[in-house]
Amino acid sequence: MHGLFRRRNLPHIDATGGTYFVTFCLAGSLPASGALAIASRWRQRSLHPPPGHSPHQWRAQCASAAFAAAERLLDASPAVHWLADRRLAESVQESLLYRHGRSYVLLAYVVMPSHCHIAFTPLADEMGNRPAREAILHSLKRHTAHRCNRVLGRRGAFWQPESFDRLVRGPAGLSRVVEYIERNPVKAGLCASPEAWEFSSAHTPPPPLETAG
Repeated sequence: MHGLFRRRNLPHIDATGGTYFVTFCLAGSLPASGALAIASRWRQRSLHPPPGHSPHQWRAQCASAAFAAAERLLDASPAVHWLADRRLAESVQESLLYRHGRSYVLLAYVVMPSHCHIAFTPLADEMGNRPAREAILHSLKRHTAHRCNRVLGRRGAFWQPESFDRLVRGPAGLSRVVEYIERNPVKAGLCASPEAWEFSSAHTPPPPLETAG
């Protein structure tokens, strides 16, 4: 699997045929100081691989570490939780499922009150002039932001500009990611079992895709 490292404020890695585990958060759900600290710390560390680490290997580790740091902040006490409104959660869930089989294969998802987790495999490596991962997230976040802001009667940023993502490696890695995603509401104390959380693949899985006969 060939990987291409990209950096804005956070490290991102795109790979041919890659499967991605992505978290995208509501604007303001991470304290501004916390989000800035994560971006600054891991951006700098990604530039200096320690002895015995290839640059690509080290950047992947930094991307995973930034992801984990954001998770800890989100689990602690999110400042914004618009997606606790079921109208908004349903709208985001509908958008996630709509793209299944069109732009990606959706492997798992959960819509939490302050953020979303998704695991997906793009159906192409590039879309337009962008890596597929980036193009998919841009389209998804733009569309859902418009719909949710309209329900809320507000304007302005709905999602944070960047998402936290990492590559999923192998069937065992995917199994762990799916379990993590679907158990997130249980971990957060929102329900007793993954299947009890309505806005997730444990409760409402993506439909099977038709295969050519």
